[in-house]
Amino acid sequence: MSFIGFPLLVIPFAVYNLVAFLFPSVGWTNDIVRLHMMSGADWTFTPGDLLTAIGILILFVEMLKATRLSSRTMMDHILSMILFIVMLVEFLMIKQAATGTFFLLVILSFVDVVGGFSITVSAARRNIQLGQEQA
Repeated sequence: MSFIGFPLLVIPFAVYNLVAFLFPSVGWTNDIVRLHMMSGADWTFTPGDLLTAIGILILFVEMLKATRLSSRTMMDHILSMILFIVMLVEFLMIKQAATGTFFLLVILSFVDVVGGFSITVSAARRNIQLGQEQA
């Protein structure tokens, strides 16, 4: 199964929307785990932290995907840009999306768009230079 032409950051976006709209009583800042650290501080892990961490891991996979050059890469970038625009509009217009967790997901989507285009351009430039050296 190939995920090359599919923006994976739609997964945390969909999870956020499912929870926010179907389970409005779930708070993004409620504690999942509270650990007492050796420093004496208490560290709390929330659903928002979990979703953001998953989004960061998915962003890493998206950056790896951006290094490939194929016909699907451009479609992946276009879909990532559409996803970013949808997320930004939702953040600005929908009450349930006005949270710190969703804002961080929007930032991850923005980094995916800008980073994806930058990495693809660099990889393409490198391939062109290698092709010229071989000729």
